[in-house]
Amino acid sequence: MGTPEPPHAWATTTAGPPRRAVALLRSCHPGPVAAVTFTAGALGAGVGLDAVRTALLVAAVLCGQLSVGWCNDAFDARRDAAAGRRDKPVSDGRVGRGTVWAAAVCAALLCVPLSWACGPLAGTLHLGAVAAAWAYNLRLKATALSWLPYALGFGVLPAVAALTLPARPAPAWWAVTTGALLGIAAHLGDVLPDIEDDLREGVRGLPHRLGARTTALLLPLPLLAASVVLALGPPGPPGPWGTLTLALAPPAALAGLLLAPVRRKAPLAVAALLAAADVTLLLARGTAPL
Repeated sequence: MGTPEPPHAWATTTAGPPRRAVALLRSCHPGPVAAVTFTAGALGAGVGLDAVRTALLVAAVLCGQLSVGWCNDAFDARRDAAAGRRDKPVSDGRVGRGTVWAAAVCAALLCVPLSWACGPLAGTLHLGAVAAAWAYNLRLKATALSWLPYALGFGVLPAVAALTLPARPAPAWWAVTTGALLGIAAHLGDVLPDIEDDLREGVRGLPHRLGARTTALLLPLPLLAASVVLALGPPGPPGPWGTLTLALAPPAALAGLLLAPVRRKAPLAVAALLAAADVTLLLARGTAPL
């Protein structure tokens, strides 16, 4: 017996053009889009890209991220409406589902030439990461492989930045490894607050199968591993910021776990701080090839 359609007008909208435009922008997940795009530009600057190549890299990543965000909201419109998600413009009719699908496809199509403009290998890797993110939205988020697109997408980003250089050098292994670890942590942290709601909707990604408590316990581990790789992986001494991160990360993670029984969001808050420290360290150390 099917679930009756919710009373939300997710398929149509009566909002005017300005409001639809704002709703469409909100549907792309602007926070993550801005964060990943900014990081791509910073990574490009870190490897020594000139202004033109940095702009190409930023434009390619921006279009890819927009397509992924819009795809996510359009595909989940029925489920979000059934759950009464008022923070999703598609599910409550502020913007039409067809409009969001069209925006996702247009952004994905524009991402192709922009990615190839960064170079054949850089473009192939970036488009593969975008395809993996679409696969997550359409299928993999409900499987035990839900972590894989995040690891691929975040791990590829430093590699794409390095390969956009004219000489197409191989990226540093520690930068790629750090990106993948941060991606896994991003997946765990992104899913953790919504595990119970997702389970009611039939979503069973890896964090859902592990459960909220186990996911919270595991969340600091990839971030701690990223700190170690960033501090000890690049040639030379870790420097003051690397030493400080390596010294403070373990006790901070432990504090988050100890506070979890009284502050449910403590592990997530500590994880956000560790992630910020790791990203800062990654940008500070650069991603230049070895």
